[in-house]
Amino acid sequence: MAATLSLLKLKLPITPKISPQSPIPKLQNPSISAKLTNPKDPHFPDPLNLFHQNIDTLKSASLSLSALTLPFLLQPKDALAVGGEFGILEGRSFALIHPIVMGAFFFYTLWAGYLGWQWRRVRTIQNEINELKKQVKPTPVTPDGKPVEAPPSPVELKIQQLTEERKELLKGSYRDRHFNAGSILLGFGVLEAVGGGVNTWFRTGKLFPGPHLFAGAGITVLWALAAALVPAMQKGNETARNLHIALNALNVLLFVWQIPTGIDIVFKVFEFTKWP
Repeated sequence: MAATLSLLKLKLPITPKISPQSPIPKLQNPSISAKLTNPKDPHFPDPLNLFHQNIDTLKSASLSLSALTLPFLLQPKDALAVGGEFGILEGRSFALIHPIVMGAFFFYTLWAGYLGWQWRRVRTIQNEINELKKQVKPTPVTPDGKPVEAPPSPVELKIQQLTEERKELLKGSYRDRHFNAGSILLGFGVLEAVGGGVNTWFRTGKLFPGPHLFAGAGITVLWALAAALVPAMQKGNETARNLHIALNALNVLLFVWQIPTGIDIVFKVFEFTKWP
């Protein structure tokens, strides 16, 4: 704006200062360049002085207009909830990232739990098969040593059923899929849990200790503890496996309990912030 007004001022005609008593000079020569270079005319101003005067006037006008418009250019936008120091990070768009991502992580946690349970089923079903095999009676034989043909016993039928089920479960690659899902939850979950608190500070300049904050901190800690048990689980430690399941079950309960308070915060975001 300052530059535009300065250019407008530059285009205005500049009239030399002439006292009331001085007669207005008459241009007898239509050639302007000749009069500008005529040093004998006492009433016509010096072109060099006019040039310096115009430059000084432009500088003065530009500085004045810049000082006048600078506060408006630097004024925070309506979308910024605090003071505007962090720009769009204080707006509604970034504030809604946390609830959207964490809502997706809630369902992803359930999916990871399902994958883990299926992998546990692969392991436990083999234990069942091993126990059933101990109950199978030896096949009767004839006096000459030939096995007697007989229909399979209920125990043998159960073994066949569990064996087929285990084969189908192995095709699902549940072990690797559960490990990958848990890694994603640990990495991005912790990142977004911390990011939610940082975003609250961006928007309000402080944090709000309460159920939502404490439950989120608890979920983050449970993610880390459950992941810390993985090395012992890979070595076959059944206690570590059971504790891993218990920690993740508690994690889901905290997640469910945290949803209502999260929805209340989303309503406050729409109330106190604007786009972007």
